[in-house]
Amino acid sequence: MATDFSETTATDAVVRSFSETPDDRLKAVLTSLTVHLHNFVREIEPTQHEWEQGIDFLTDVGHMCDGIRQEFILLSDVLGVSMLVDAINNRKPVGATESTVLGPFHVVDSPELELGSDIALAGDAKRCVVRGKVRSVDSSTIPGAVVDVWQADDAGFYDIQLPDLIPERNLRGLFTADDEGAFWFRTIIPKYYPIPADGPVGNLLRASHRHPYRPAHIHFISGAEGYSPVTTHLFIEGSPYLDDDTVFGVKESLVRAVQQVDDAPLAQHYGVANPFDLIEFDIVLNTVADTARVTA
Repeated sequence: MATDFSETTATDAVVRSFSETPDDRLKAVLTSLTVHLHNFVREIEPTQHEWEQGIDFLTDVGHMCDGIRQEFILLSDVLGVSMLVDAINNRKPVGATESTVLGPFHVVDSPELELGSDIALAGDAKRCVVRGKVRSVDSSTIPGAVVDVWQADDAGFYDIQLPDLIPERNLRGLFTADDEGAFWFRTIIPKYYPIPADGPVGNLLRASHRHPYRPAHIHFISGAEGYSPVTTHLFIEGSPYLDDDTVFGVKESLVRAVQQVDDAPLAQHYGVANPFDLIEFDIVLNTVADTARVTA
């Protein structure tokens, strides 16, 4: 017997339509999506015109996606969904380095460099030394840990944003920690920058009177055999937008000061002029077993 589709029967009717879904996880996802989406529509009560505007917005977001630009990830970022998914999937023991979003400018083939290398391939900005150790939650150092880094330049641009002006692989490097878990490299202090705001997500930010800026930061991915890798940021203390990151990525534990060091022998060791800027950033990994216990 047919059942009229109405405000009262709509949700149950759609949920029932998924009852034969063989994959239990997919069935649960579709059921929950239907229930929450229908509740959203009932709460907002969109007009037909507003519903069509919503469809047009999502269509525009899709049209803005290509091999370099992913507007749907950008939308997820500014709505805080990316960081929420990250938080759910990266529950860690106390003391482990906190994670944050990967961002759209990572490349899978960062150049393998010797410790101490200068990752800035262009410009004459003052060099800064970044150093730290990779260790476990119990404070044991992790020799041979991999540390992948990438960042914007002192104007707020990544190499892949301006390929005709910035050398390929500028401000990128893949390092291997020494026998004491230590790593260090030379770079420049990055600048805060806006996320791409020339598309529908930018229009959304402007319509809601939100800015598009992220505070200055350096990206890190670090991992080692037997340990869960971490994707994180080093945020520069004093940068604008630390309290108002448009993608909600800042965590207090990841903010570091730029120290002024006056030590001629140490400057000579690092290959920089004295006095020099120094940022210290240890990375604390948790074991795969620890991760399993926390997420179970």
